[in-house]
Amino acid sequence: MSAARSYLVTGGTGFLGSALVRRLLTDGHRVRVIDNDWRGRASRLADLADACEMVEADVRDTDAVARAVRGVDCVCHLAFINGTRHFYQQPELVLDVAVRGMLAVLDGCRTHDVRDLLVMSSSEVYQTPPVIPTDESVPLSIPDPLNPRYSYAGGKLISELMALNYGRRNFERVTVVRPHNVYGPDMGWEHVIPQFVVRMRELMDRYQGLLPFPIQGTGDETRAFVFVDDFIDGVLCVLERGLHRGIYHVGTEEEVSIRTVADTTAAFFGRAIEIVPGTPAPGGTARRCPDISRVRGLGYAPRVRFTEGLPVVARWYDEHFSERPISDAGDTCPSP
Repeated sequence: MSAARSYLVTGGTGFLGSALVRRLLTDGHRVRVIDNDWRGRASRLADLADACEMVEADVRDTDAVARAVRGVDCVCHLAFINGTRHFYQQPELVLDVAVRGMLAVLDGCRTHDVRDLLVMSSSEVYQTPPVIPTDESVPLSIPDPLNPRYSYAGGKLISELMALNYGRRNFERVTVVRPHNVYGPDMGWEHVIPQFVVRMRELMDRYQGLLPFPIQGTGDETRAFVFVDDFIDGVLCVLERGLHRGIYHVGTEEEVSIRTVADTTAAFFGRAIEIVPGTPAPGGTARRCPDISRVRGLGYAPRVRFTEGLPVVARWYDEHFSERPISDAGDTCPSP
């Protein structure tokens, strides 16, 4: 384990943020969290309330962020607005949080001479990759600025540009992590695996025998899902050994079709399904799988295969089925 350090995690009550906070504390580091709980939940860290410092504030609040930055060794910037519904309904808010949040973090670091910054980006910055598996040299792109879906990808792309270019003179080290389809218990309800669990539960109440299972697209679309514990291992590798202005794809090279995701979810419930193809989401991507050679070079080695991780997540969502957002439960699954 590396020497104890102090970290600020923005967005620390979100799915990825809380997992990172938990690991940092387990490894003996000191952690401060800033989040307004708009999408995150402080309850994710309730058992650690005495172990870390919690600051409830908006990441766009420059004064609050500056106070939170003071005295830490490193900032991990995860605060962002995720969720497909928000991309389409509030793209201006998504971009506002992206740009002003990134500026607040950069200004806070410069004010208090914090020289180490990790920025959580996304595989969405390169949208439709020209090669699979995809390494970090792939060109970044926004296919259609008129499609509000790309407010998320655009915000992440801008965040990368700002961090890496401010990093030329103002930081000793800036690193960028691009997550690739991280999944795990309590990841939120707006993602393909939780939506499939919800759909299975609802269909099981309505049908006997073979279940008709509607999806977006044909089911041949692929993703490389990485279990959250493995993903956080990768982030720690970057925090400990990542290079200045280094960009790292963190995920797994196990490419899985959406049809397989559906079939594996059905198998968890002991049922069989018949895929009912639907219209693909505008701006969706047919395949995505990262080349993780660069982060492997830092010691990263994902361990959880999809067939091992999916039942863990399905069980959590099955047990929390009553907590699902009813207004979204009948929607066709979002593009993963």
